[in-house]
Amino acid sequence: MQGTVDGFSYGAVTPVAAYIMACLGAALGLRCVVRSVYNERSWKPGWLALGAASIGCGIWTMHFIAMIGFRVEESRIHYDVTLTVLSLAVAIVVVGIGVFAVGYRGVSTTTLCTAGGVTGLGVAAMHYLGMAAIQLNGYIEYDIAVVALSVLIAIVAATAALWAAVSISGFLTSLGASLVMGVAVSGMHYTGMAAVGVHLHGRAGGPLTGESPTSMLLPMLIGPVIFLVLAGVVIMFDPLLVLGDGEWNKGRATATRPTRERVAAGGGPRVPAAWRSDRPDRPLPHPDPDTGSLFERPTRREREPGGTAGPRVQEW
Repeated sequence: MQGTVDGFSYGAVTPVAAYIMACLGAALGLRCVVRSVYNERSWKPGWLALGAASIGCGIWTMHFIAMIGFRVEESRIHYDVTLTVLSLAVAIVVVGIGVFAVGYRGVSTTTLCTAGGVTGLGVAAMHYLGMAAIQLNGYIEYDIAVVALSVLIAIVAATAALWAAVSISGFLTSLGASLVMGVAVSGMHYTGMAAVGVHLHGRAGGPLTGESPTSMLLPMLIGPVIFLVLAGVVIMFDPLLVLGDGEWNKGRATATRPTRERVAAGGGPRVPAAWRSDRPDRPLPHPDPDTGSLFERPTRREREPGGTAGPRVQEW
C-alpha cells in the first residue's frame, strides 16, 4: 500500500526557515574563504576550515529543518541518531575538501570541476544518508530519474559555490551569491524529496527504535545553529571579512594617497590628519610631480651638525 507523503505539513514555515539557514551558512562561508584568499597575512587553514564548517552546517541545518515538515499520514516517523550525526559529518568533510582544493589551487577548470563534483556528490550523499535515517512502518522508494536530477543540481550548485568563494570578493556580490546558493541547495533538497514514495507494510509494524523528529532533530539543530551564530560574531568583528580586503585597503589608500591626476592639476595631496594636527605651523609637504611622493622630516643624523641635508621621500 502506498503511503500519503506530505513534505509541507507546517506550510511555508519549514521551507522558508530552511532557505534562510542555507543562505546564512553560505554567506558566512563565502566571507571566510574570501578572507583567506585575498589576505596573505591571514591563517589560511583556519579560515578555510571555518568557511567549510559554516557552509556544511548551513546545508545540513537546511536539510533537517525541511525534514521537520515531512510526514507520512499512515505511519509515525522516527530517525536513527547515528546516521543523522554521520550525515552532518559528511556535509562538513565534503565541503571542506572542495573549499581547501580551490583555496590552495585556485579556480582552474580541472580543479573546479573535480572539487565541485566531489562536493556535489558529498552533499547528495548527506541528503540521502539523512533519508536513510528515517524509520517508519514501511520503506522508501525513489524515482531514479528525479534522484539523478537532484544529484546534478547538487554538483552544479557546489561548483558554482566554490567558484564564487574564490572569485567574488565584494560584500554585496557575496551576499547575492549566497542567496543564489540558498535557492540551489533548497532546490536540490525538494527535488530529491519529489522522488520519494513510501510503500507501507500491510500490518502494523513493531515499535520504532529511533527518535521522533521533535525529540531529536530540534535538539540536534541547536549545535549547528549556535556554531553559525558564533561564526557570524567572528565575521562582524573583522572588518576585512565584512568589507573584503580590496574595499578595506582601497578605503585607506583613498584617504591618504594623492592621485597622479590630482598632483598634475596642482590640487595637492590628501594630507593625513595626523600631519595637519601634529604641528599647525608646519608647512604642508609638496608632492613630487612625477611620483606623487611627499617629503618626510630628516632623520636624526641628517639634523646633526655636518649631517647631510636633504629630505627623504615617503610614499603615502
